[in-house]
Formats: sequence, structure tokens, C-alpha cells
Amino acid sequence: MGETTAGARPATGHLLDTPHHDGSALYVPPGPHAFGDVVPVRVRVPRASGVRGVWLRQVRDGEPRTAPARVVESDDVRGHDVYEADVVVHSAPTTYRFLLDQPGLPGGYAWLNGEGVHAREVADAHDFRLTTASPAPAWLAAGTVYQIFPDRFARSAAADGRELPDWALPATWEAEPVAAGTGVGTQLYGGDLDGVVEHLDHLESLGVRTVYLCPVFPGRSNHRYDASTFDHVDPLLGGDAAYARLAEAVHARGMRLMGDITTNHTGAGHDWFTRAQADPTSDEHAMFMWAGEGSVPAAGADIDPDVTPAYVSWLGHASLPKLDWRSPEVWRRMVDAEDSAIARWMRPPYDLDGWRVDVANMTGRYGPEDSTTEVARRIRQRMLAIDPEAAVIGEHFFDYTADLPGDGWHGAMNYSGFSRPVWGWLADPGSGLEHVSVPLPRRPQPGRAVAATMRDFTARVPWQIAAAQLNNLGSHDTARLRNAVGSPQFVELGAALLFTYPGVPMLFAGDEVGLRGTNGEHARVTMAWDQAATGGPKWDGSILDVFRGLSTLRGTHPALATGGIRWAVADDDALAYLRESPDETLLVVVARAPWSGVTLPGWIAQGGEPELLYGGGLVGTPTLAVDAAGVRLGGDGPAVGIWRIAP
Repeated sequence: MGETTAGARPATGHLLDTPHHDGSALYVPPGPHAFGDVVPVRVRVPRASGVRGVWLRQVRDGEPRTAPARVVESDDVRGHDVYEADVVVHSAPTTYRFLLDQPGLPGGYAWLNGEGVHAREVADAHDFRLTTASPAPAWLAAGTVYQIFPDRFARSAAADGRELPDWALPATWEAEPVAAGTGVGTQLYGGDLDGVVEHLDHLESLGVRTVYLCPVFPGRSNHRYDASTFDHVDPLLGGDAAYARLAEAVHARGMRLMGDITTNHTGAGHDWFTRAQADPTSDEHAMFMWAGEGSVPAAGADIDPDVTPAYVSWLGHASLPKLDWRSPEVWRRMVDAEDSAIARWMRPPYDLDGWRVDVANMTGRYGPEDSTTEVARRIRQRMLAIDPEAAVIGEHFFDYTADLPGDGWHGAMNYSGFSRPVWGWLADPGSGLEHVSVPLPRRPQPGRAVAATMRDFTARVPWQIAAAQLNNLGSHDTARLRNAVGSPQFVELGAALLFTYPGVPMLFAGDEVGLRGTNGEHARVTMAWDQAATGGPKWDGSILDVFRGLSTLRGTHPALATGGIRWAVADDDALAYLRESPDETLLVVVARAPWSGVTLPGWIAQGGEPELLYGGGLVGTPTLAVDAAGVRLGGDGPAVGIWRIAP
């Protein structure tokens, strides 16, 4: 997580004697910022760090410029000084970091950037960032986002009367999903949109503020990422009328509704693609990528030589032909037209509040072609023209940082910067599971490495992007958390991190009751509503209580929703951090095993002993004791504790 000021772990065992800055309201005035603005930014410098002065380094027109910071606050009780310096918003994004005058170091100085403090030279990649783009709408961070795979969530009575298509393999609601091979994409359980309406009470009790549905357009699969049209909702789900009923019911509860759209591809059965194949002179033909045409390679891993005419498809799956964003007709039909795929569903009677964009990282990319960030910007602009409070999230499994400059996707599904490091810390190496096509580590990762990874990804995007990331512990594309970590106790540890780390907590339906699944397909298991009252093998009420409690806690404490993060402990078996807002400070401690414990500075209890807001439900609670040496945290584990620090 970046070196400490000595280039190694501090002798105190905690990290709170380290100078700190992040993009939250305590350190940077809230944006949006405009070109030419002078933005005062602050650094908190504990006197125990030995820092004697601070300079701001900003890059303008490719040239670094350094100016001294000024002391604007001295706190003798907490033993720190606050320095302030002015950043001129001059580029998009505007980057900066701080030079620390630290005579005790061999070189006499250190750098503070988004990764932490470094007693060496560093590249600009992890500098702090200001953007002129507006942040995500406030509603996105207000509560939990709940992902629903429509075929597996709930069946209304009307589902029994619907005729199944010829591609479907009907399954009873209790049947186990196929994990691989025949039936993976065609096993149909018959969940529908009216079934979702019938269970909105469950979502509300979880503190859900945004309902995110996987695609609802018809296709030839249970996942519907192979749309045959973007103009209508699948009749198997109840059609357009059912979608309107769901939207009305969700909005009546003060919740938001987010759709899911494929901008990278359509289904092979889409009417655009069937016309494209039939007529090479048609407008539709130019909407797709064909082998050997234009700048598309004549052969490649994503082209099936057995398909005539040969076309590019998603990862070589012939059922998912790739859209060509060089075509003006793609722009018109997907984004710009009044009845475009993006715009149509944001208007009454559906009034979608946002879109999650499937495989956003691949949209507009193939070989030498790369219009991904342009697609993101224009989709966002189109959405905000319809609804200034709309949100757009991009799916991205890997390093998303270059795709999130601030003016495109409001955030991404945070697999790389959250779920993978959390799984690396908590998952059972003997499970044999993968996480987004990459095997889990052969041994549990140390907490220091986990914190470093999380900080690395946060540092490389503007803070407002970090605050809008959809953090998750799993999705319809991963194994279930319950399988990965092996015990309900470790599920609670993951949940504690999910609801307290910067960003927006996202739940895949069923994780809150301990559903199981060994891969993305197998994880798409049905909700056992018949077990909700009494519990059962597919409904663990104790896990549900944990998720409800933590979700409620986040919903009532602004520091967890919008505050900054200041790392306090990164031990092999324990992680701890402060979440800070102008109104409150919370201390979060999560331990996976017994550890040595730590003594935090005495100012943590200067206003009185911290108030315990949440102690472990399925695990223990770390001990916290105040004495002359400071605030002692006991090394119990597994354990979770969340305290409010008195002002």
C-alpha cells in the first residue's frame, strides 16, 4: 500500500502517523471543478511523522511545477498540522502530488501520492486527480445496489401460462443449475418481472436503493445478453407492460431502477444482424465487423471460420456478433435517435434511472480500433440530456483505470480493485475456484498486499470515480462468495468490507442468504422463497441478519457513504481504516484470524471512548481499551468491529 515515511512498516504497528490526503470533502472542496478554477487541497500531517514542510507538485502542460503549502490548522490535541496548497485546474484530469520535507530520511524528503508515502522517486501514474466532469448522482451512493438475474429470482402466477420457446430446456424451480456443457445457456426456470415486484419488501428490508436487472430483452438464452431486439421486453418476462409495472413499483418505494445493455454486440438472431447477413449493401451490414473488411484482421481468435460470411463475435461465440462503432448507423440506433436502445427506456412509462453497460471494456475495441472512451462519453452525454440524474456503470473485469478518466462511465463493477483482493484475503485456497477466469491464489494473501492492491486501483482514478465504483463480493459471472470463503463467518468478514469500503455496495441476489455456486453459471441459482420464513439449505437467516445490519449501518452513516479512507492497519490477518467525513469519523476493524493487536494514537479517544456501532454477528468483536498508551485494539479473530470516534 505504498511505503510509510521510513520506507517500511512504522514501529508503532499502525499507519496513522503517516501524512494523508484523499479526494473526499475533508481534503478537497466538492466539485465539479471547471478549467481555470483554483482548488485549495489539504494534507493532514501528524507531527510524529517528522515532516517539517510540504510542497505541492502539479503537472501543467507536461511540465512539473512545485509551490510551498501553508499551514492552515494546528491541532495540539491530535498532534497534527493541516497544510493547504492551490491546484489550478488546467487539464483533464488535473494531477498533483505532495513533496514532504522529512530530514530523518536518507534523502531528506518523500512523496505523497494516491498510493501513500514513498521515500523514493515515483511515476506520475498514481498522482491525485481532479476532473472537470460532474460526479455520479447522489442516489447511487445512497444505499445498496441489488443485482437480479430475472430468470432465477421469482416466478409470478402468470409464468405458468406462458409458452416456452423452442430453444428452452424447462427446469423446476428447485433444480440445480447446470454448471457447464449442454443446457448452460438454455436451462429456463421462468422467473419474471412481476415476480420481482412481489418481493420488493425483501429488497427494502436489505436497505436496497437501486434495483439492477440483467437484460430483459428477448434472445435465445436464459441470460438474454444475446438480444434479438432492443425495442421490446421479452414476453417470457411479462413484456413491456410488466417492465412498466416494475418501474412504477420500484419508484413508488423511492428506489431506482438500472437496466443492463450490450453495447459490444447483439445476438445473432437480432433483426439488424439477420438483415446484415442477407444484404452486404444494407445499412445494417456496416453495423457489424466482418473478417477482412476495413481495418478488421482477416483472421483472429474472435472470428469463426465455419461461419459464412465470417464475422467478429464476442470471444469467438458465433451467437454474439460484434457491433462496429465506426458506423454512424450504430451511433444512431444505439445512442442518438429518440427511439435508440439507450434513450427509449429512460422515458415513461419505464423511466430507467441508469444503465449498466455489458463488457464496456470491449465496446468499440478490436485490433487497431479503439473508440471505447468516446462511446462512454457520448452515452453519458445522451443519458444526461434525458435525465440529469442518470447514472452509467461499465462492466470491466480487469484493469479499468485507463477507461475511467471521469467524463465517461461514472464508475465500473469493481472486480479488480475490490472483489479480487478481498477474495484473495478470505477465500479458501483449497476450493479450486476461479475469480473472473483467474485462479485464486494458492495461499491466502497477506493483508498488506490486499490493502496495496485496493489502494493502487483507487489511486489511478479521480476520487469521484472511486466513490461510485460498484464494489461486489460476486455476481452472475463468478462463483458464490459462500463457496469461495467456505464458512458463514468469512462471509461476514467480506460483508463488513463491502459495506464500509469507499464505493457503492452491490449484492448479487441470494448472496445475502448464503446461496452457493461453483462458477458463474452454477451461481445463477433460484431464490428459495419457500424457505424464507423457516430457513433451509438455501436460506441462511443468520447471514441475512448480517447483511441487513451492515446495510442499515451504511445507510445511516454519511462517512461510510461519502467519506474518505485513511488506512490504520494492514497486518497479515487484520485490516483497519478510518472513514472520515466533515461530520463524523468511523473506525473499521476486520480480522480473519488472531493477530498481534495494535495500539492506536490516544487522540482516537480524545472525545471519549469510541462508540461501538457494530460488533460481529457470526464472528467475534475485537476488544478496544483506552489507557495512557493510547487505544488498544485486541488481536481477536475472526472478528469485526465498527466504532464511531467522538469529535
